[in-house]
Amino acid sequence: MKYKWLIAFLAVSAAFAQEDPLAEWNARLLESTHGIFGFTFEERTRWEEKDGVNFGKSVDQQDMLSRIRPGAEIKPLNWLKIDVMGQDARAPFYGANAPNTMRDPMDLEQAYVELFGERKTGFGAEFGRELLTYGEARVIGSTPWTNTDRTFDNARLYYRTDKDRYEILMVSPVKVQEDHWSQPDLGERLWGTYDTFANLWRGASFDVYALRHSQNLIGGWTGPGTLGTDSFGGRVYGKLPGQFVYDLEGIGQAGHMGTLDQRAYAWFSGVRRPVTAFHKLLDLSAEYKLASGTKLGESYSATYDQLMPANHDKFGREDLFGWRNLKTFKSLETYHFSKVFALNLMYCDDYLFSASDSLYNSQGKSLAVSPKGLAGTHVGQELDSFVTYKYGANLFGAGFGHFFKGQFIEMTTKDINPRYFYVFQEYTLP
Repeated sequence: MKYKWLIAFLAVSAAFAQEDPLAEWNARLLESTHGIFGFTFEERTRWEEKDGVNFGKSVDQQDMLSRIRPGAEIKPLNWLKIDVMGQDARAPFYGANAPNTMRDPMDLEQAYVELFGERKTGFGAEFGRELLTYGEARVIGSTPWTNTDRTFDNARLYYRTDKDRYEILMVSPVKVQEDHWSQPDLGERLWGTYDTFANLWRGASFDVYALRHSQNLIGGWTGPGTLGTDSFGGRVYGKLPGQFVYDLEGIGQAGHMGTLDQRAYAWFSGVRRPVTAFHKLLDLSAEYKLASGTKLGESYSATYDQLMPANHDKFGREDLFGWRNLKTFKSLETYHFSKVFALNLMYCDDYLFSASDSLYNSQGKSLAVSPKGLAGTHVGQELDSFVTYKYGANLFGAGFGHFFKGQFIEMTTKDINPRYFYVFQEYTLP
């Protein structure tokens, strides 16, 4: 019965994609209001099956996830924009206890004001509730794959030149309250500066940032004391001869993690290159990243605080791990059969940085630990394959992922290889 629901929905979506009356009506509305007022709309449905959830600690899942996002964009003046978007996220077959990563009946996902955003230079500002992504979302990012997504209550002031942007920000992730309107909660917040410099030297661009991450009991901190880490990071990215594209990022951390001093770091390095295979485009990429962990006998915390990232795809499609106490090699190959149809193959190989620190999930919480470091460091390998097909404003996709356990998983969990299968459809108003 559950598959009939999925097949019927995809059939209706495919039929709807033959024409797009909603987009035509919205275009007429924008034209009649001289660009002052227009609607936004997004709809997504995903069927997914997960086996070996939390490496056997939780029950297997078969879920239909649905999400609808109606909104509006208003530009009454050339220096003022108001953006509002609601979100209704549901898991209809899960039952009454669906977690807030799956279910949040109609709530306010976005409502912000932007001042002087149309200017290419000079001052600008944004404040309100907003979906945010900085860099490649390893430090700050919304989580669009999650059914409820992460949004932020924020205030940002920036100054732009022709190539540079200097920004002061304060962001706080919204805590989803499933049956109530999600209220601002500054118990967890990230504030500081994030600056970007485009084509500064020989085609290289730079991001430089200094950020303070604070979290107390109200904001979700569960240990003694509070969290207060200071992250100092930089990213350099650009093009090399031979069509290579590179990306490097390093972060050092001080401050405190609970009652312990914090001394941690993280590193990312990646390279990409397009090639031609059978007269079609093939994108090749490889990357290596690590995040430090606390070693046995250390009197301070060396476990990297992953801040507020979007970890989906960073450590495989199954979203098993976070960027803490982990070393990961990842490759991704994308074969473009056409401009709208692509096949992807992803491989990840994961090791613990410290054998005596925890393995952490994508939310940064402990999955398993060998306190004396006797379970080795090899976590395991993940292999994922997925296809995407774009038709007009619709995106269709399906994928499968399998995790191959390493020694650490064998010795510290129920010795299970997680698997993940999904089919999805998404419509976005052009």
